[in-house]
Amino acid sequence: DDRDTQRAIRLAGAEPVALWHKDKDLKQVDAVVACGGFSYGDYLRAGAIARFSPVMEPLIEQAKAGLPVLGICNGFQILTEAHLLPGGMLGNDHLHFICRDQKLRVENADTAWTVDYEAGQEIHIPLKNMDGRYVADEYTLDKLEAEGRVAFRYLARDGVANERGNPNGSLRDIAGITNEAGNVVGLM
Repeated sequence: DDRDTQRAIRLAGAEPVALWHKDKDLKQVDAVVACGGFSYGDYLRAGAIARFSPVMEPLIEQAKAGLPVLGICNGFQILTEAHLLPGGMLGNDHLHFICRDQKLRVENADTAWTVDYEAGQEIHIPLKNMDGRYVADEYTLDKLEAEGRVAFRYLARDGVANERGNPNGSLRDIAGITNEAGNVVGLM
């Protein structure tokens, strides 16, 4: 997943800078993409151990100061464990690994990571996870909805009979959220 992320960054016209979990600074990057893939310690809770890596201290500090941060899959899990995003990730409700193309609706096109989309736009992404079920208490879910902080929502794929759009049981079909400032986004 890190190589796919680096390739995407290059295709977007930027230069990827690899950060190691033991790095103590962010090497003056303009943004951070915490990519997917399984992390050491996922057997405890996805992202729980990675949240304590040395690189997380400057990441948390700079994200709070406005640095754009995107967490994809396990990166989303790490951002919830680091309390940069509310809620948490649990195992898929059907207890199986998922690997498929997934249809999403862009709900919030005003974040640092969604400005090139339109609200309501439908997109397709590759999805693969075992711990992709987004959960939060009702107060947090209501607050995310009221503040327009749901960034992406799961949709059923066209032409797939009897498919549920929500592949992992995420509450309110949430596939991604943003922080209040819109610079931190998590996408399963």
